[in-house]
Amino acid sequence: MKVSYVEWPNGLMPNSPEFNAIKEQVHLASPDILITNEMPFGRWVSSFPAFDIDLAIESVALHEKGLVALTSLNVPLIISSRPVRSGDRLANEAFALQGDHYTFLHHKHFFPAHVGWYEAEWFNTGIAGFELAQLSGISIGVLLCTELMFNEHARAYGRAGADLIIVPRASGPQVDRWKIACSMAAYVSGSYVVTSNHSGEVPGNNIFGGVGFAFAPGGEQIGQTSVEQTLMSFDLDRNLSAAHKKLYPCYVSETIRGS
Repeated sequence: MKVSYVEWPNGLMPNSPEFNAIKEQVHLASPDILITNEMPFGRWVSSFPAFDIDLAIESVALHEKGLVALTSLNVPLIISSRPVRSGDRLANEAFALQGDHYTFLHHKHFFPAHVGWYEAEWFNTGIAGFELAQLSGISIGVLLCTELMFNEHARAYGRAGADLIIVPRASGPQVDRWKIACSMAAYVSGSYVVTSNHSGEVPGNNIFGGVGFAFAPGGEQIGQTSVEQTLMSFDLDRNLSAAHKKLYPCYVSETIRGS
């Protein structure tokens, strides 16, 4: 099963020349699964320090159009995220597209609150939980960006049988810490862990770092994107994931003994 991951430019618009170039690139790669970056279309709303209902509505509407654009890529399974209304704020909703069939996957639970990433002002969690999805014959878990930093969820996905943990993200230029988090998530879960990112400038003199990457079960990096090669792919081997789940530290169970 061929899995592709990307770095896409910040501010991407559906059906723009940039998206049309992406469409051609994806067609040439012909993946079975495509993993996009986090909320890939339009302005990164949480670069603004205060919630703005008009900007929120604009972003929701743009990502609705983005669903049509993603469907036009003709990939059997696409996993991405988008903003949806949730009470008086937004929720960051991970989803799967299979043709024009939409499947809810997960709402983001952990929100940063610093310059360029004022997500705590913009988002809440409308639907709680970290649940596996069975899609295209494999078990998939989603961690949205910052959630990757909380290793207990990767471990839980692994123990539940995840073949693949997907991490759409929108992170800055300090890539090393994200690679460490990805490696550890793969190591403790025995799952493939794959992430796609934004690239380019953000309002407020911030910069998205680009660089999508993939880690195999066991924690070894198997590839990454670059400015020159913004889409990369690998072949997922379910047997490799199953084998690593029997190895240290994946097999270790928590044991609490009384005094």
